[in-house]
Amino acid sequence: MQYNFTQRFLTSLSVLIVFLFTWAIAPGVAKATNNPELLPDYQTPVVDLANYLPELQEQNLIKDVEEFETRTGWKLRVLTQYDRTPGRAVIKYWGLDDKSILLVADGRGGNLLAFSIGDDVYELMPRTFWIELQTRFGNLYFVRENGKNNAIVEAMHTVEGCLDRGGCQVVPGLPREQWILTLISSIVGGLIVGFAAIPRKPGQVFAWQWVLIISPLWGILFVSFGIGPVVIRTSDWLPIARNAIGFVLGILVAYLSPIVNKPTSEQT
Repeated sequence: MQYNFTQRFLTSLSVLIVFLFTWAIAPGVAKATNNPELLPDYQTPVVDLANYLPELQEQNLIKDVEEFETRTGWKLRVLTQYDRTPGRAVIKYWGLDDKSILLVADGRGGNLLAFSIGDDVYELMPRTFWIELQTRFGNLYFVRENGKNNAIVEAMHTVEGCLDRGGCQVVPGLPREQWILTLISSIVGGLIVGFAAIPRKPGQVFAWQWVLIISPLWGILFVSFGIGPVVIRTSDWLPIARNAIGFVLGILVAYLSPIVNKPTSEQT
């Protein structure tokens, strides 16, 4: 009896200690930062607090952004930060409104880039566009190969190009890794068609019925995930031709596999 009481007491004490320790180290309530002293006392569309941009590249970016604003009326701004952030002070400093696009480059997270978008911009480029833009140019691999400075500049040039053409539903251009995914999807779609078309009845050459039955599956893989992402991102015919060839090869490999394996099976 005494042993059970001691055991319960120690267990309760342990839980209490863990609770107090967790409460002690728990972060406080998040508060919006506001540090206007970090911003310069003059107006500039690019504030490079983290020193990601070389001086010449920064000056070229400032000139490009200012000319673009004068020509189109869209307000593009760039803020780089690392240890400290000016926070909400940038709203008053730049006068951000519904026609503003703020790119924030912060190297402390998993993705370098983040965007704050005005409401009028979403009419031309939806939220999915900004997620894809952030993922394409702000990911660790792109930053490692091209540098933080080029990731920022490339993202801004892409935004300018889309605003000039009246908006974009997706980010223009087809990165190699994205094309490889579309090629794999096309090949898998072809394999499904090939396996479905294998004759199952005597005298049957091609099982069209099964191909039609599962057409939603291979159609999604080949058309929606294989050809669609390529067509809406580039006018180059070569990736489309390669995906089509991959689709046909997938059909042939799957369809001819029983014929190739048949002699081996009979010999065995």
